[in-house]
Amino acid sequence: MAELQTNYGGGPGGGPSKEQQEEMAQKRAEMKHAILAQVLDQQARARLNTIAVAKPEKAQMVENMLVQMAQSGQIQTKLNEDQLKGLLEQVSERTQKKTTVKFDRRRAHLDDSDDDF
Repeated sequence: MAELQTNYGGGPGGGPSKEQQEEMAQKRAEMKHAILAQVLDQQARARLNTIAVAKPEKAQMVENMLVQMAQSGQIQTKLNEDQLKGLLEQVSERTQKKTTVKFDRRRAHLDDSDDDF
């Protein structure tokens, strides 16, 4: 019984062990990198790596989107740098954060220090 649990990940907690989880995560990362190598040319891959240094969450989102597109058959040929730029612009438009400034005039009037004479 113990041998089956260790072979199939059924440890005392019932789930896969930490080593198996790390191994699975590593396999997923390798698979993702292999798919990206198939769908991106060298310049596009370099641009995506540069983006990953500056904005890792955005690069992760684009990588996941590219993998999904490749798996669903939406990408037939390798994407070049210009096509990747277009995809990045679309992602930026969707995730663009709008900042708003709210100014409370009543509170600003109460904090006026010129009236202390």
